[in-house]
Amino acid sequence: MLTASDIRAARERISSLVHRTPTLRSTSLGELLGGVELHLKAELFQRTGSFKPRGVANKLLALSDEEKARGFVTFSRGNHAQALAYAARAIGVPATIVMAADAVPAKVNATRAYGGELILTDGDIWELCQRLMVERGLTLVHPFDDDAVMAGQGTIGLELLEEVPELETVIVPIGGGGLIAGIATAIKDARPNVRIVGVEAEASNAMAQALRAGASVQIGNRRTIADGINAPYAGERCLEVVQHLVDELVTVPEDEILAGLRLLLERAKLGAEPAAATPIAALLAGQVRTRDGEQVVCLISGGNLDLDTLKAVL
Repeated sequence: MLTASDIRAARERISSLVHRTPTLRSTSLGELLGGVELHLKAELFQRTGSFKPRGVANKLLALSDEEKARGFVTFSRGNHAQALAYAARAIGVPATIVMAADAVPAKVNATRAYGGELILTDGDIWELCQRLMVERGLTLVHPFDDDAVMAGQGTIGLELLEEVPELETVIVPIGGGGLIAGIATAIKDARPNVRIVGVEAEASNAMAQALRAGASVQIGNRRTIADGINAPYAGERCLEVVQHLVDELVTVPEDEILAGLRLLLERAKLGAEPAAATPIAALLAGQVRTRDGEQVVCLISGGNLDLDTLKAVL
């Protein structure tokens, strides 16, 4: 299973390709959300607008020359697509990316701008990705179910330990599970008593279903405004970490996600995307119990906000 030493090695490996993002204090928002001491880990200021380059960069830099020479392939709703296109171009390797035809246009356009070969489909994006991998002999860079990817995402946890020394609760969006698996591994190794809470969209709850079944469950192409955490299944390797290290898992409905997004815009002045607002939504809806003065970090995972979504919020 993923270890904290893997994450420490990842931090050294990826330092030239990613930013160390700020952790911001929001007193007024914390007072509104139960009187907590609220910190916002602003991964929307990461390269390509989300946390994803951390894991992608670590994966690519750990590959052999032969694996790189074959070129890369992946599937994504958008943020991982942009991250792979960016990182692959940075090291001079072509990348093929399968995306859903109904993906957010801004993410589609950004992926093309970063230089990725984009294939849009109305079918199963994972199945098409696997077929291309075999037919073209490409190297898979999985969005979440990969130890190197999880280790890269876990570097956020190392930063949080340094930036919020008294932290007590960390609330993290969940799609396939790679982000929370990495963060939980990094934090629990140093501070086992820190509470790790995952948040899913109620309309797309692959991890919750996997926990109930004890194994990954294919949930297909769901529709949710929180496209950044709309994964077709939870990763098997991610699930193993979540079973051992994540303390709570909650879900939030679409209207609460929009309310959380609106609150981030109004109070924190952060142009987050819907998936990134789910930790705020969970606090606002009372899904995560807190006490007065508790040191809480919300992971604001990305800022690739579609203008049509912004109109809906406003």
